[in-house]
This record gives sequence, structure tokens and C-alpha cells, in this order.
Amino acid sequence: MRVLGINAIFHDPAAALVVDGRVVAAAEEERFSRRKHGKRPVPFSAWEQPELAARWCLERAGLTPGDLDAVAYSYDPDLVEPSDVPWEDLRTEYARRAPYFLATALPGLDPAIVRFVPHHVAHAASAGLAAPYGGDCAVLVNDGRGECRSHLAGSYRGHRLETLAAQHLPHSLGLLYEDLTEHLGFLRSSDEYKVMALASYAEPRHLDLMREHFYATEDGGFAVMPLNWATLAKKREPHEEVTREHAELAASVQARLEEVLLDLARWLHGRTGHKRLTMAGGVALNCVANTRIFAEGPFEEVWVQPAAGDAGTALGAALTVVADAGEPAAPMPGADLGRSWSDEQVRGYLDHAKIAYEEPEDVAVAVAEALADDQVVAWFQGRSEYGPRALGRRSLMAHPGRQENLARLNEVKGREQFRPIAPMVLADRAPELFERGPLPSPYMLFVHDVKPEWRDRIPAVVHVDHTARAQTVDPADEPLVARVLGEFEKRTGLPVVVNTSLNTAGRPMVDDPRDALECFGSAPVDLLAIGRFVVRR
Repeated sequence: MRVLGINAIFHDPAAALVVDGRVVAAAEEERFSRRKHGKRPVPFSAWEQPELAARWCLERAGLTPGDLDAVAYSYDPDLVEPSDVPWEDLRTEYARRAPYFLATALPGLDPAIVRFVPHHVAHAASAGLAAPYGGDCAVLVNDGRGECRSHLAGSYRGHRLETLAAQHLPHSLGLLYEDLTEHLGFLRSSDEYKVMALASYAEPRHLDLMREHFYATEDGGFAVMPLNWATLAKKREPHEEVTREHAELAASVQARLEEVLLDLARWLHGRTGHKRLTMAGGVALNCVANTRIFAEGPFEEVWVQPAAGDAGTALGAALTVVADAGEPAAPMPGADLGRSWSDEQVRGYLDHAKIAYEEPEDVAVAVAEALADDQVVAWFQGRSEYGPRALGRRSLMAHPGRQENLARLNEVKGREQFRPIAPMVLADRAPELFERGPLPSPYMLFVHDVKPEWRDRIPAVVHVDHTARAQTVDPADEPLVARVLGEFEKRTGLPVVVNTSLNTAGRPMVDDPRDALECFGSAPVDLLAIGRFVVRR
């Protein structure tokens, strides 16, 4: 069975292709269009489809739109309830017409094969069916909103979802966090991770008040009461300084969010008895909360979808259609599901750019030497990542032993200086340096406490609260990155390399060789490692 999954209704439009139960390709539209998040999540943009990503997915598999058995669209307009939200009826109408929009974008596609999959069911499937558990797990979904809900708690047994709880709007943990993001002067539905980082810089002074305003309920859901943020911290404009009162507000909401998510996880465990929890939805990108669920919750294992936001619903919708047809769905093989280029294709880009380049005997050694010499390296290798994290395919790398490299990389990327950068480490070495969070941690979706004896040795990747969002590397999956780590340790004694996404502020992550060359040419990066070639500043 050949199923194309589509996410298009809100933000992060994406496409994913599942053939005979196996994930063949998945990509976000922003990587092709170069528009951050693909589009803004407003009703007027709901007609837009991820046509570039969808076409590429089909090309990857050698298929045409007419070869598809089904297209799974991760939103069901029939579930939308009457609302006084301005223009919401327009969003719903665009969703109903999605089969025809898709047929226009993908000539040869029969609109009759398009199937609507409820938004949170698609989120759930992207976790429960894609996880390495064979569909036997609990699943917890929290985001801003779907058709009329913001949450789903359920159980997968034998690839079948049983929904045990679902929270109706307007109660929404995701929308609460989005509101806070906007109040703090950041872009809602985009910059929530900045609030999470800021929360580490203060104590949760308003935690008791937050406990009064949002809390878990006995039926497995939660309530979110209206709150006037301005009574706690002045609304910040984007150009204004971030103050301590802003950090205290961020810390208070973050701490309460963690408590409520723990309550939801405990309720779900009590209902299912599962040992394994999978999570998706935008709230599941909150890696600080994820670690508390793992460390303090009742589940033995916690797995988070690497494309936990709305982009992941493209995959989840496709897997849902496959499961509903009675076909087995294989776990996703990894996050490296996007585009790649051969070395000869890369050479063609370099020659066309008329840029000087080298072909070292071993690109891993060349990169390790540059990193040991305190150079910043742009790393472009293999298939690009599905989801918001750079996982050793489209990364910026640097020396973790120099504290000043945190400010340096934030300057390179044009980011706020309070934001941390992450460590990359071999999976078998990680327990020497990190604790509390789950290990291995290949998708960078948990934080880990840095052991005291390592904090002064790798200061660039240690956040103000002594945590790090570590990515572990398995040499069997990432042999080239593993060699870089090994060669770097030979030269420095440090088994860690800084890893942050290869992009600059407001731009999507680099995806193709031209993007890489443009980013290298416009940012103060010392070396570009692209395929088996290196370009030096």
C-alpha cells in the first residue's frame, strides 16, 4: 500500500510517504520553500499545501501521484465545532477542499483517494506507531489545538489506538504556552523553545498562582483558566530587553507545565499499565518537561517523536491509514528521512560556484583538526533531518571546552545570548558525562544533568542550570560523525562536540548544497564540510 501523508492546516506543512508499511521519505515544506515554518498558522493560509515536499517524496520512491493508494490529510473538518474565532469557518472550508487543492498541486492525483485523519489521532500515530515498540505503548499528545481538542491520551495495542481521554478547547496547554511566548516578545507558534531556555534563569516566583490557574483533572484532562499576564510582568516588545520579571514568569509557567504533564502521565499509566510512553504534539518538544516525565514519572521508557510538532502529523496520518487497512506499520528507521546528494552532485555545486575546495583523505580527520583548532565547522552530510533538531546531518560544530564558543555561535546564528547550545557524544560514552535523562538519546528531545566533574571541561554546552540537551551517536547509524568525535577526543581529550542547527536566525535549517554554500558565505564560519569535500574561509 502506498500512502502519502500531508500536514497543511496550521503550520509546519510537511509530507511523508509510507510504502508497504515502511517510511520511505518525510520532509517539511520549509526546507524547499525557505520560509520558516512553511507559513503562519492563520486561516487565510490553510489552502496552501506542501507541494514541493510531496513531489520530492514521490520522486524519492519513483512514484507518480497516480500510483498512490491513498493520501492521508491530518485534519478532519467534520470534527470542527461551532466557534466564534474569527475566520475559523474559512479554515474549515479550506480543509474540506483540500483534496482538490492537492489534485491541483499534484497533477494526476485522484481527489477521491484523500482521507481525513483527525489531527490528534495523526499525532498519536506518529508516536505510537512510529516508535520502536511494535505499537504496544501508551501515547500522550499535547499541542495548541486540533479540530476541537488540544490533547489525547490513549493506548496502542496491536497497532490499534484506544482513546482514553481528550481535552476540549478552549483548554489548551499549548495555547497557554503560545500566549506566554507572545507576551514575552517572541513569535508565537515558533519561539516557544526560547521561553523554555529563558525559564532556567530565574526561580518560579509565581508557581502557586499558576497552580490555581491550570491543573490536571480527574478524568485525565486538564483545565486552563484565564490569566492576565500583564499583572505579573510587563508585556515585552521584541526589541526590548528581557528582564528578571520576564524570566520569573517563564520559570513559573514552565514549572507548572511540568507538574501538569506529570499528572497526565501518571493518570495514563494508571489506566493502561503500559511500561512505555510515547509522546507527540508541539508540547512534546519541551525537552525539560520530557526529562521530568522520564525521571519522575511511572513509565520505564519514554520515546518522543523527533518531528513531534505538526510536521509529524504527515507521517502519523499515513501510518493511521496503513494501520486501518490492516497492514503492519514498521517503526520509523530514524529522523534522516529527507534529501541527500551524491559526492559528484556536490562537486557540481562547488564547481558551479567557482569556489576553492579540497578533497581530504578523510573528511572526519579534517573536521576534527579544525574543531581542535577552535574553528567553527558547518557540517552537511547525508539525508536531512525530519523535525526541528539538527542531528548530525545539517549542523554547526564547535569546541565545547571554550566557554566563549556559546556567545560565538549565538553571534554566528544571530540568536539571543541566553539560549544554550547542545553537545553531541558517542552513545557508549554518554553515561560518563550525563545523568537523569534517558540514555541513549539520539533525537535531542531530553535534557540531561551534566556531572559536576565535567561542567568545567565542556562549559560551552552546559546551560545555566547545569543541564545539556545531549544527542547520543551510535557508530552503526552515524559512522562518519562517530569518527569525528573519536578523532576530536584524540586531539583534545574531550568526547563531546558542540552541535547546533546549520542555519541563521529566522531561516529554516540548511537542506540542499546551495543553501549550505549561501549560509557559509554569509556567516562567520571557518570551514564547510560537505560530502567528502571541505571549503575553507
